[in-house]
Amino acid sequence: MAERVQYEELLRQFSAFGAVKREIGRIMPSDCPSGSAAVLTLLGRFGDMRMSKLADLLAVDMSVTSRHVAHLAERGWIDRSPDPADKRSRILHLTPAGLARLEALSERTTQLLAERLADWSDEELAQLTGLMARLRASFDDSRVAALPPRLPPPAPALDPTTRTPAST
Repeated sequence: MAERVQYEELLRQFSAFGAVKREIGRIMPSDCPSGSAAVLTLLGRFGDMRMSKLADLLAVDMSVTSRHVAHLAERGWIDRSPDPADKRSRILHLTPAGLARLEALSERTTQLLAERLADWSDEELAQLTGLMARLRASFDDSRVAALPPRLPPPAPALDPTTRTPAST
């Protein structure tokens, strides 16, 4: 088991990671704040869903989710249609304009990461991705685990000594 000092350093790194998130937030267009971008991303990743499921995935109150959804619907980026199983509920889905906006946001963030991590090897990026996925799984993020991903799964973690996929 790791020493206390290692966990303390990990906590410092978590705190410092806020700077990375803030920089990503700064490149977002003014009409698409981070909450709205998160909604677009989740709809793009998991497909159509009820607002209650979206609130669960965002881990925010339904009123916050409603504000994000209203913001996106006003811009024509998502549609809200009646749920055939329960006419009181609404199913949210991306419109073509919303998909285009999501692609533009993805391009911006991908470009920023490519610039900032240009000196990282493919193996290091794969290792970071794998470790972050493992960290998230260690906290049992059941909100995301409940839905099948539409995107390909993250690259496998690499064995630090051989730089090959770690055996399980």
